[in-house]
Amino acid sequence: MLRCVSPVDGSIYAERPIATPAEAVLRITAARAQQREWAARPLAQRIALVQAGVERLGAMQAETVPELAWMMGRPVRYGGEFRGVAERTAYMAEIAERALAPLVIEASERFERRIVREPHGIVLVIGPWNYPYLTAINSIVPALIAGNAVVLKHATQTLLAGERLVRAFEEAGLPAGLFVNLFLDHATTAQLIAAGHFDFINFTGSVGGGRAIEQAAAGTFTGLGLELGGKDPGYVMEDADLDAAVETLMDAAMYNSGQCCCGIERIYVAAPLYQAFVEKSVALVSGYQLGNPLDEATTLGPMANRRFAAEVRAQTAEALAAGARALIDPARFPQDDGGAYLMPQLLVDVNHSMRVMREESFGPVVGIMPVRDDEEALALMNDSDYGLTVSLWTSDPVRAAALGARLETGTVFMNRADYLDPALCWTGCKDTGRGGALSEIGYHNLTRPKSYHLKRLGR
Repeated sequence: MLRCVSPVDGSIYAERPIATPAEAVLRITAARAQQREWAARPLAQRIALVQAGVERLGAMQAETVPELAWMMGRPVRYGGEFRGVAERTAYMAEIAERALAPLVIEASERFERRIVREPHGIVLVIGPWNYPYLTAINSIVPALIAGNAVVLKHATQTLLAGERLVRAFEEAGLPAGLFVNLFLDHATTAQLIAAGHFDFINFTGSVGGGRAIEQAAAGTFTGLGLELGGKDPGYVMEDADLDAAVETLMDAAMYNSGQCCCGIERIYVAAPLYQAFVEKSVALVSGYQLGNPLDEATTLGPMANRRFAAEVRAQTAEALAAGARALIDPARFPQDDGGAYLMPQLLVDVNHSMRVMREESFGPVVGIMPVRDDEEALALMNDSDYGLTVSLWTSDPVRAAALGARLETGTVFMNRADYLDPALCWTGCKDTGRGGALSEIGYHNLTRPKSYHLKRLGR
């Protein structure tokens, strides 16, 4: 059995039997048969059915919002993920015809030469628990629109999300069996990948998980899209809007209890603004309300699992032992129980010898360092095994762009953070992974090119 242990109270919230390899293969084979008919349908029809599925999912919020709170701890006051789901779906639907259109090289009396985009066939989506709908939809929507069948294997921590997604799409009219949710353990997943049952795989999760998928797929030539770890930095320059920087960066560090792929985990501040930035950040974070996510007053819920919170506590304790200072008073957060409920923390007097400034924390803690100039900030921001996003705070876009050209990252933000623009490719470098989701490039990754070179005889 797969069991979702709720961080709210430690109870088993949901459990489902693990599919056997034989059961999984039967459902994948059926999906492959459905995919051929689906790919032959007009693009407009595929788009309409996918949009209807997302609309049906949005109509389930009364059930899914508290369900998310129970499964992974996000406060109900923030609603579900469906505004973002709808935004991304609308954009990918809008650009589908353009992104999937043939590239016509020649259409003359003698030759017709073009490149078309064909669906891979079966796309395996391995979804994460921190944004179980919002992240999975990045692959599900364009994969289906492009003519693929989708097999979804969701994280055990958000065990019911996959069921919800498939139910919504099928209730909206998607052919039954085209979009499949499978309850799989790691061993069975690896076995299915190694046997070549999938034509493309999109995975969001840990670096270790990405390595395991690459190893399982070795020799199958299966295409991979991997969004793995992150240690995203913010840099506040001396000409920044200080109040806006504090508000946005603290939210980006603490929202969802810090469990965001592109959350801010380290901050560098120009020396003239450093003290004011720290003081304003302490005041803001001290006002958060840690507690039961089903309570509308709660702004910070538990972390999704006790072991995730234990890792954040360990990184924080090591930093304090090495000379860092914690600025948030524990007395403000009596709800911190030493388990999944973890208070937020700001650390100063930190450096890059500390794990909290180097390794992914994925929790409500952030280290803040003063810097002399852009060169020092650049060196520190690039001093990481990861490269997902960077948040730059300045009134000078030329300066930001010049820094961006030298930053080892997938996305450069100026005066914002922790946002995914569906018109731009979501991608990373170094240990953050490979490939790209959303945008026109997302469609290219979920299809393969086929070339046509047609010569007319007698001309």
